[in-house]
Amino acid sequence: MAREQLQVLSVLDSAKTQMYHFTAIVIAGMGFFTDAYDLFAISLVTRLLGRIYYHKDGAPKPGTLPPTVASSVTGVALVGTLCGQLFFGWLGDKMGRKRVYGMTLALMVICSFASGLSFGNEAKGVMATLCFFRFWLGFGIGGDYPLSATIMSEYANKKTRGAFIAAVFAMQGFGILASGIVALIVSAAFDHAFNAPSYATDPIGSTVPQADYIWRIILMFGAIPAALTYYWRMKMPETARYTALVAKNAKQAASDMARVLQVEIDPEEQKVEKLVQDTKNSFGLFSKEFARRHGLHLLGTTSTWFLLDIAFYSQNLFQKDVLSGIGWIPPAATMSAVGEVYKVAKAQTLIALCSTVPGYWFTVGLIDIMGRFAIQLMGFFFMTAFMFALAIPYHHWTLHDNRIGFVVMYSLTFFFANFGPNATTFVVPAEIFPARLRSTCHGISAAAGKAGAIVGAYGFLYAAQSKDPKKTDAGYPTGIGIKNSLIVLGVINLLGMAFTFLVPEPKGKSLEELSRENEEDIEPTPNTVNQIAPV
Repeated sequence: MAREQLQVLSVLDSAKTQMYHFTAIVIAGMGFFTDAYDLFAISLVTRLLGRIYYHKDGAPKPGTLPPTVASSVTGVALVGTLCGQLFFGWLGDKMGRKRVYGMTLALMVICSFASGLSFGNEAKGVMATLCFFRFWLGFGIGGDYPLSATIMSEYANKKTRGAFIAAVFAMQGFGILASGIVALIVSAAFDHAFNAPSYATDPIGSTVPQADYIWRIILMFGAIPAALTYYWRMKMPETARYTALVAKNAKQAASDMARVLQVEIDPEEQKVEKLVQDTKNSFGLFSKEFARRHGLHLLGTTSTWFLLDIAFYSQNLFQKDVLSGIGWIPPAATMSAVGEVYKVAKAQTLIALCSTVPGYWFTVGLIDIMGRFAIQLMGFFFMTAFMFALAIPYHHWTLHDNRIGFVVMYSLTFFFANFGPNATTFVVPAEIFPARLRSTCHGISAAAGKAGAIVGAYGFLYAAQSKDPKKTDAGYPTGIGIKNSLIVLGVINLLGMAFTFLVPEPKGKSLEELSRENEEDIEPTPNTVNQIAPV
């Protein structure tokens, strides 16, 4: 039987969309803007780093990062993110969402700026410094996942909660777009100023000494949007659900939300006393009761996020390699170092503008109409279909006349990732678990996703190498080729469809109804005892 809900929570669930909702979206969303900017900006500058620090005299191609260095530079922030999701997710339930929220942002600002610094000018020193700061940058980014999702879900009304949480996550699209635009502006300015020849014309002169500033400026820019929102993030009150249900301070929760919503709210301290005395909802994460109530839900959120991120991150982080493979980006030897940054940034920006950003906002507009389950299932289905459509006739798409068709199909996989599981896997874990475990469970789900991202980032780096030893990148063993890699990613998306059936539909329900925190035991009366007693 459902217990009567606290008035402060009922008011939040039924509140009309107000300015404070949009303020919360922007404050939480700018963290995700920075997250996406920092995580994807690195894919724009890895080729430049190879040219600057790993040039070999007399080589027919420009220098590239050795396999271990490339995988470390790309993957170290993902490892940091995974650790941060688990640590800050747990801490958010122990200390409160607001107190931990400032720590993550401060860490992001400091480490984003420091990513552009280096000790010495030798390759080992520069790469070690970059990896060190990018790990801690990822650690801060990791904390933003469970905290932003949980804060937004606990602030939102139940009618438009999905759209609000998705809007926070959708800021990732603008972050990816911004990383491309900043790289375009910086590289165009340097190319205009120094006008270097191509590598084939002059291997040494193709990489001007000033090119070393380009990657630093691009990476350091990520600190700016995060720094701008720090003050406002610190001014946000603690969420009413944490204060009332976890900290058991209904008076403070009512006071905070009365100020935000500008209405009178009864603290209902007697109801909170009943909540404190009720031990039925005090089970822990590793208890049998949690496994019975939410075990399959946690399996569903972790498995779908894990499978999605294998495909999503391998596509995003290595799209420049895929686009080079079909000839959309010219061979490296025909460009200067700065010109290559411009070409890679242009391709990434076009894909973000035409497919990534629209996909996110389609989810925002439709998630509370279609529901999370339908959007996630549809997204996985179309990602599978487009992956197989790209992979099976792969030779057809590599022909010069068909490469625009390849880019369109490849972009559609991004569109349905974002108008699909990339958004819903973020939204659902913030809705279906109890308040005292919500941030922890979201952190666990997100960490499973980042484990998938690490598999995608490290695995695809090697798997996508050509089967022909003469065509592999320097230092890499032969792989299974881009065609077979795309087939594997299609199978992974198919598995994501299957595991989606473990995830419940939260549309239109209150958080307490979804987590079953508003249930109470019925005290047996003599009549009910007689009715169920054996004859």
